[in-house]
Amino acid sequence: MLFNYKVLDTSGKENSGSMEAINLDIAIASLQRRGFIITTIHPADENKTFLKKEISLFSGVSNKDVVILSRQLSTLFNAQVSALRIFRLMAAEMDNNVLRIKLSEIADDIQGGSSISDAMAKHPKVFNDFYVNMIKAGEESGKINQSFAFLADYMDRNYELTSKARNALIYPAFIIFTFFTVMILMFTVVIPKISGLLKESGQDIPIYTKIVMTISDFLINYGFILAILVVVGAYLLWRWIKTPIGKNSFDHFKLSVPVFGPLFKKIYLSRLADNMNTMLVSGIPMVRAIELTGNVVNNAIYKDLLTKAMEDVKEGKTMSDALSSSGEIPGILIQMIKVGEETGELGQILKTLADFYSREVRNSVDTIVDLIEPAMIVLLGLGVGFLLASVLIPIYNISSSGM
Repeated sequence: MLFNYKVLDTSGKENSGSMEAINLDIAIASLQRRGFIITTIHPADENKTFLKKEISLFSGVSNKDVVILSRQLSTLFNAQVSALRIFRLMAAEMDNNVLRIKLSEIADDIQGGSSISDAMAKHPKVFNDFYVNMIKAGEESGKINQSFAFLADYMDRNYELTSKARNALIYPAFIIFTFFTVMILMFTVVIPKISGLLKESGQDIPIYTKIVMTISDFLINYGFILAILVVVGAYLLWRWIKTPIGKNSFDHFKLSVPVFGPLFKKIYLSRLADNMNTMLVSGIPMVRAIELTGNVVNNAIYKDLLTKAMEDVKEGKTMSDALSSSGEIPGILIQMIKVGEETGELGQILKTLADFYSREVRNSVDTIVDLIEPAMIVLLGLGVGFLLASVLIPIYNISSSGM
């Protein structure tokens, strides 16, 4: 690996250059042995042009990339290939530039004596705490190939579940976008032309037509300002949701909104059970498993209740008793966990619960889509129909009176 450096020699003179080394620590040690005082040192690939930085900014590592990587790593570890050779091979064959760089750095760290989990922990945007702890458990148990297989299966299930829920909203969003686009075009293009005709006729204009004409005038005169306010408002709302208070409020809203609230709840419960099952089967202690599940469940309410449950488990309570104090966890789930604790089959019980809630999510999504599609089409038809009626009826009256 190539490093660029700036140093001060024994006489205090500044020198700069580049050198090859396995990793950063070895490069630093090599320069210090030569009596240099290091002022700056960094990998040569950090000296990117503006264009490359822009490309790097918009590139990333998708969940699908990590799933495929995990399956490949599991296969190679099963084949008894050394860890260093595996990561060198995967880095050389990887199409994703960001992931290729990350794997190369992991290989460098492994060559420098680091464990796989510690090397992965340096790249939290690709490998989160859950992933790293799963690998660490695999290293400690000597079953790292199984850990990668468990991770690939888990991430695949989670990706499928989340994607189905997200994709189900695409069609309703498209209908809503089409509805507002048609309405705006009608108000700003069609209605103004007809309004002039109605005003010139001198006939009495119905109240509903006057309302439509007023809205049309407002959008023509102040539509640009309204659009700016909407964009600024959306941006401020997005920034607020990023804050702890905003995220907590938004997560509460997601669980309380009609129709979609129960769907989100089932997604989080499925994620909770699946996470716990995957980690417990991999040998991660209960307290740590609860803590990591809270970090990756992606909802502030469930994170808080799992944090409280973790503290209760530390004090000696069972997991079922620790979760029973929360109103967000269904009684059936708590009873199932209690049965698993009493029979020693908690992992299998959690797997059954994860499968159950996954099926519930899929069924709920299908039901919501079946209900939303006709409702949106009817709403679009009523909106356009009202606008047409509000301008065509006065025109018909004018033509009738002219006759």
